[in-house]
Amino acid sequence: MPGKQNSKIRRIVDVGMTVLLLCLMAYQVTGEALHEWIGMLMVLLAIIHQILNRRWYGAIFKGRYNAYRALAVVINAALLLSFAMTAFSGMAMSAHAVPFLYGMTRVSIARRMHLAMSHWSFVLMGLHLGMHIPMMTAKLKLKDKIKTAFSAIFCCIAGIGLYFFIRNGIVDYLFLRVPFAFLDYEKAGILVFLENLLMLLSWAYIGSQVAALLRST
Repeated sequence: MPGKQNSKIRRIVDVGMTVLLLCLMAYQVTGEALHEWIGMLMVLLAIIHQILNRRWYGAIFKGRYNAYRALAVVINAALLLSFAMTAFSGMAMSAHAVPFLYGMTRVSIARRMHLAMSHWSFVLMGLHLGMHIPMMTAKLKLKDKIKTAFSAIFCCIAGIGLYFFIRNGIVDYLFLRVPFAFLDYEKAGILVFLENLLMLLSWAYIGSQVAALLRST
């Protein structure tokens, strides 16, 4: 019973973090103050997530490693690092949630770090979610025709998301090619969230395909 309860709490936390991530990537919709408070809530959920997954960390150096497990560990470690750097740089620029931490590092450095690391967190979060999809769908025991249909629909959605990812210039943010984000404040909020969701799903699709390939070898 405790194991099932813990698993349910983990799922709730995962969903909460995904929703907050989409909100954080919609800065032009939330505004600066709300963005900071959502970020602090994200930090809290991230800490809770690590606590709930303490057994996973305890088993990192145990057992045999295959390609799937090795990649999962690399993605999780990179995601944790990018989350930490995003949180640090965000707090270093905070004017509302934790203003007493403002200036922990030079604001110019913090701004570029926050821009890059927040988008790396976005990409890695998508890959992280996608790595779990084959295992989740296997439990559903769907017929092959239904699986094929879902896979085709998912692929189309991912293609649209990847188009927005490239069109919005996020590659430039990832590799520090620009010092700040170019946001469209005239775009309707629902469209901002929809584009972010599609972009996240594009990386989830890539993660799911890589996971399916590695699990079959």
